[in-house]
Amino acid sequence: MDITMPELNGLEATEQIKKDFPRIHVIILSVHAGEEYVVHALKAGASGYIVKDADTKELDLALHSVAKGDTYLSPRISKNVVHDYLRRLTMEPESAEHLTRRQREVLQLIAEGHTTKEIATKLRLSEKTVQSHRMQIMRRLGVHDIAALVRYAVRTGLIQAE
Repeated sequence: MDITMPELNGLEATEQIKKDFPRIHVIILSVHAGEEYVVHALKAGASGYIVKDADTKELDLALHSVAKGDTYLSPRISKNVVHDYLRRLTMEPESAEHLTRRQREVLQLIAEGHTTKEIATKLRLSEKTVQSHRMQIMRRLGVHDIAALVRYAVRTGLIQAE
């Protein structure tokens, strides 16, 4: 299964296949190597995830592993997933302590979906100051996008997932 397909993407197709035929094993073969894709694929029910540049020996190994009921991840994928997981484990407790009260306020409002302008108005700050806080928070938490900030806020209980 590929992730990027017209009409029904591979993640949705995998979920539907597993719903209709739970004994079928799905292996994702994709150019996408990011943790987000892997996690979504596994949650959708995929039994394996291989990058498209894998050689045929790896594909054979994946097929045999999945046929036995095991889960298979390309070495590059498993390395990235484990690295990101360990980074989050070691960073979260320390990172939360390193945020100021104001940064936690800004993070909470960002995670709740407020715009920079709304946050500035609510906290009586300039938009530039809010942007500066957001960049400092991202640097301290080691994240690079708003989605990662939201995930962090949910994981640490700063906001509740809906």
